[in-house]
Amino acid sequence: MRKISLLAVLLTMTFVSTEVFSVENDFLSESRKIIKQFGGELKGELLSSLEEGGPLNAVSVCSRKAPEIAEKMSQGKSWEIARTSLKYRNPDNAPDNWEQRVLESFEERNAKGEAVGKMEHYEVLNVDGKKVFRYMKAIPVGEPCLTCHGKQIPHDLNAKLEELYPEDQSVGFSFGEIIGAFSIRMSM
Repeated sequence: MRKISLLAVLLTMTFVSTEVFSVENDFLSESRKIIKQFGGELKGELLSSLEEGGPLNAVSVCSRKAPEIAEKMSQGKSWEIARTSLKYRNPDNAPDNWEQRVLESFEERNAKGEAVGKMEHYEVLNVDGKKVFRYMKAIPVGEPCLTCHGKQIPHDLNAKLEELYPEDQSVGFSFGEIIGAFSIRMSM
């Protein structure tokens, strides 16, 4: 009888852990799709804006369009999407404690040679008695990013950035570094 009880417990634990793993995989897969869509829309807007009106015009994409795209994508969903960074430009994008910890781990992983474009992290957290799926995907500095976030920013553009973001920390980057991360929070 004792063997049967132990077997039942083990089977139940296997089923529960498999079910949890499956749910986490579903959330991970969904997060990756959301990030791909968000990043694609944002990059498209940015490149189009750069072509149409140059760097001064492109500043509005990150300041206005990115939050609009994130809000539109999150509307009516069980998740929120955002961008954050250790060196943020907009104080509204400052990382929360969990994001801060993950961003710091991305920096450590990068220092050990891991490719920025492949870095991601996810966890299921208990927040106020509810399960929340958190996901982050590192954003590598690309050529278009260097226009406003690089080491040599034209004077007129720098003046505009200082006007919009008096506490700007998001400058001095080089190609391929971690500029920040996309962050998703999903209710489970």
